[in-house]
Amino acid sequence: MSEPIDLTPSAAKRVAMIAERQGKPPILRLAVDGGGCAGFQYKFGLADLVEADDVAAVRDGVTLVVDSVSLDLVRGSAVDFVDSLGGSAFRVTNPNAASGCGCGTSFSI
Repeated sequence: MSEPIDLTPSAAKRVAMIAERQGKPPILRLAVDGGGCAGFQYKFGLADLVEADDVAAVRDGVTLVVDSVSLDLVRGSAVDFVDSLGGSAFRVTNPNAASGCGCGTSFSI
């Protein structure tokens, strides 16, 4: 059985760098909120701890956490960090998304 959520090596490396610079633990929280141009939007932020209802994925000493409500919308997804001419950003490859937007931060089911 595959993990409910995954963090790529590139994303883990970036989270570790940001967390070290900010003096925080290397825990990245992914949440899903209503809104955005396609109905739902991804929100990223450093977390201080793993909550009781979180699902966690660990890679290279970095933890990705998703709350149980958001997990229903992102189950099977992978979080990556992409550095391209268009900019640098965390990206979610979400197999549950029926469509997305051009900016990659919102989606619909």
